[in-house]
Amino acid sequence: MKRTLGTCYYPEHWPTELWAKDAERMVDAGLTWVRIGEFAWSRLEPTPGDLRFDWLDQAIEVLGKAGLKVVLGTPTATPPRWMADKHPDMFAVDVNGNPRGFGSRRHYCFSNAGYRAESARIVELFAKRYGDNSYVAAWQTDNEYGCHGTTLSYSDAALQAFRKWLREKYQTIDALNLAWGNVFWSMEYNDFDQIGLPNLTVTEPNPAHSLNFRRFSSDQVVSYNRMQAEIIRKYSKAPTSHNYMGRITDFDHFKVGDDLDIATWDSYPLGFLEDRVGASVEKQRAYARQGHPDFQALHHDLYRAVGKGRWWVMEQQPGPVNWAPYNPAPLPGMVRLWSWEAFAHGAEAVCYFRWRQAPMAQEQMHAGLLRPDRADAPAMAEAKQVRDEIAKAPDVAPAQAPVAMIFDYDAEAAWAVQPHGAGLSYFCLFFETYQALRKMGLSIDILRPETRDFSGYKVVLAPGLMHMPEGLKQALTQANSVTVIGPRAAARDGEMTIPTPLPPALPGLDVTVDRVESIRPDTPIAMQGGGAITGYREMLVGGAEVGLVAEDGVPVTMSSGNITYLGAWLDQAGMSRVLTPVIEAAGLTALSLPEGLRLRDTATERFWFNYGTEAVAYDGRQFAPASVTRELLPE
Repeated sequence: MKRTLGTCYYPEHWPTELWAKDAERMVDAGLTWVRIGEFAWSRLEPTPGDLRFDWLDQAIEVLGKAGLKVVLGTPTATPPRWMADKHPDMFAVDVNGNPRGFGSRRHYCFSNAGYRAESARIVELFAKRYGDNSYVAAWQTDNEYGCHGTTLSYSDAALQAFRKWLREKYQTIDALNLAWGNVFWSMEYNDFDQIGLPNLTVTEPNPAHSLNFRRFSSDQVVSYNRMQAEIIRKYSKAPTSHNYMGRITDFDHFKVGDDLDIATWDSYPLGFLEDRVGASVEKQRAYARQGHPDFQALHHDLYRAVGKGRWWVMEQQPGPVNWAPYNPAPLPGMVRLWSWEAFAHGAEAVCYFRWRQAPMAQEQMHAGLLRPDRADAPAMAEAKQVRDEIAKAPDVAPAQAPVAMIFDYDAEAAWAVQPHGAGLSYFCLFFETYQALRKMGLSIDILRPETRDFSGYKVVLAPGLMHMPEGLKQALTQANSVTVIGPRAAARDGEMTIPTPLPPALPGLDVTVDRVESIRPDTPIAMQGGGAITGYREMLVGGAEVGLVAEDGVPVTMSSGNITYLGAWLDQAGMSRVLTPVIEAAGLTALSLPEGLRLRDTATERFWFNYGTEAVAYDGRQFAPASVTRELLPE
């Protein structure tokens, strides 16, 4: 598999006489791909039915003839102003009942039938016109589903669609009442038309109601994307993609990906550090110009799974962004490091956002490869360095990692509905477990929750899967891997009810969760021998072998054979104590990497990434700050 580079370009922003010059410079910079079109609806259809595709025809021709491959984005993320006049009910509505008005982007509700029809119409026009265009080598549906909190909409359209979804799922209102436990607080309904949306209630709504609304909202994204993908496939053989985001988890990316050929994601390491990673103030300070050393890697691994092995970075941060609380410039060398880290995790392409910095509107403070005056921005030199390096590098040779983690978007929804403690989330639990593994120098595959075959994996981890089907329990406990399950595994059934027998009810493992507690951040519970419980723990009882124990004598881990149940959320020292013997029992080596140093293996290469601002020494090697080092692995 070849490693390639690209960029995101907006020909509608620039005079036509610049297009050929820009295309020539893109090719000179070593770029293969150029994404266009995803925000251009108002220029393509300035008034209803007034279609003006000539300029887009010309742009595709200019870019293609220069030797670039076009990724054509459907423009549905930015419906024009006339659309709001034509469909005044199309706006998404936030949890407080406020409509998301016109004036930026992503202002539509996935459930609005009028807007869905308009989306289908414009996508069909695109696909018919460019489906057999030799320069259009890939497609992108919409742009960043769920960004700006737009997955969950509390509109009238969403209400009607939710009621229909519930009718199809439960068939009878009695079945719904029973499944949701609506006898509690006299919440029983006589008809599906009585059911509202789970917002604006006096206190928290029924957790089953909230979870079902989140599942419905995810399904609306899936069906909307499927509509676009099916239309494109009628007219084009080019692969389809969508650009997901970092830590946007309120719809099931795996299910969206089932209708696409490639998963892409938009990587903004410095922006994410401030508002999505959840890093401490000290970590934010230490990595302010580099990004968190594990956050991008996690998403690379996740989207490799979403894309069934095929994935890109569609938007790579090349300099300061405009949207985070603070927007520093990357440390010299970081654009190169981020690019190579994506390739090390199997990316086919890394595309920089954007080609030239915009002089106007909301993103004018967002850096590009060029300044607004067309001069090279600092990132251009690093992009060209990557160009030269990949020209000499061998093709990517992917390999199955020795360690796997199961990621479940439905578990994220269940935790969001019932976190049980302020600040607790499934994503954070998963991320902290992933970090602990990365600090040990391990490469990781992420698996979807439907996985039942764990062949080839030496270690499998399933943290926080609040709902676990019996088939998954059986597969995990029968796998040949060394397996760690929990905390909060199988804590609820599919309708958010505490099951009996009590959790985790794993075959062959005599462990029961007797009760649970959430823990204040300022009152961690020390563990005997080091490490601490933070946030959440379960009181474990049963006949399985006790492993680690808290200072108060309560078991933290219990095991039987190759299965370990972890009953607590641990700090990094505690996670290391759990995982080190697991890794060693699986025949792997648990390293202890210096702060900020990480590695990733392919079938033929080992990559070292130093996210630190200082040079570090490890295992006889010296690693410069903000650097990437490649080594060939022995055959």
